[in-house]
Amino acid sequence: QERLVESGGGSVQAGGSLMLSCSLSKYAFSTYCMGWFRQPPGKGREGVSAIDRAGTTRYADSVKGRFTISKDNAKNTLYLRMNSLKPEDTAIYYCALDVRRAYDCYLRSWSSYDFWGQGTQVTVSS
Repeated sequence: QERLVESGGGSVQAGGSLMLSCSLSKYAFSTYCMGWFRQPPGKGREGVSAIDRAGTTRYADSVKGRFTISKDNAKNTLYLRMNSLKPEDTAIYYCALDVRRAYDCYLRSWSSYDFWGQGTQVTVSS
């Protein structure tokens, strides 16, 4: 059983930046696909970004050029740097782990991911 612990959410004005963090076990961190998903108010969960074992990244079109996913191998921590935030980025953000894939990470299918963090609220005001 993997435990994912998120931090870094908050409230910012449009155009601002936030950094989300997610810590997990060393083995999972170095082995599997990891992703960030979000659930806007009143909407379903959607993929934001994913990173595979080799560090190859994927992004949703809505965040390309503004968000950056990265990982720190020494700290077993996954990050999501969010710049140029927009009100439509307001959502609960979750980190997730797919223990069935190491490469070619899914971004559209959140049900592929097996373990989830508790979620962290991001609110962007106009």
